[in-house]
Amino acid sequence: MQTPKPPVPCSGATLGLLFRQVRDAMWARMAEELDTLGHELTFSQYMTLKKLADGTAGVTDLARAVDLNPGAMTRLLDRLEAKGLITRVADAGDRRALNIHLTEAGLVIWQDINQCGMRVRERAMHGMSEAEREQLMRLVTRARDNLSPSGS
Repeated sequence: MQTPKPPVPCSGATLGLLFRQVRDAMWARMAEELDTLGHELTFSQYMTLKKLADGTAGVTDLARAVDLNPGAMTRLLDRLEAKGLITRVADAGDRRALNIHLTEAGLVIWQDINQCGMRVRERAMHGMSEAEREQLMRLVTRARDNLSPSGS
């Protein structure tokens, strides 16, 4: 797995650049955590497993959640299936649709990598009070929602 390059320190960053630097720094730390535990996963694979940990999903839903086109998602699912982490099951109500599930091995790995994610989030918010953490999440969520197609 290719480890992301450490982000360049921020000086006088614009809002968009700052968001990107935070995202890149979090993923770089996450990649280090995963490498330490011997998990060879990309960010998109991690996010797919995270979505599936909440329950069954279809290819289109996963592609939207991970921000991939359906073809790229299918290839990503092929790799996860080859690792034994997911299974595809025909939808009983729609012969054309597949439901994607985590396997037992996928659930075990998810529990392990979820701990990695929690350590990275804790590191990112180190030194912040609970009120500051909640405020940060509210403000970033508002910024995201303001920029969404249905935002004001």
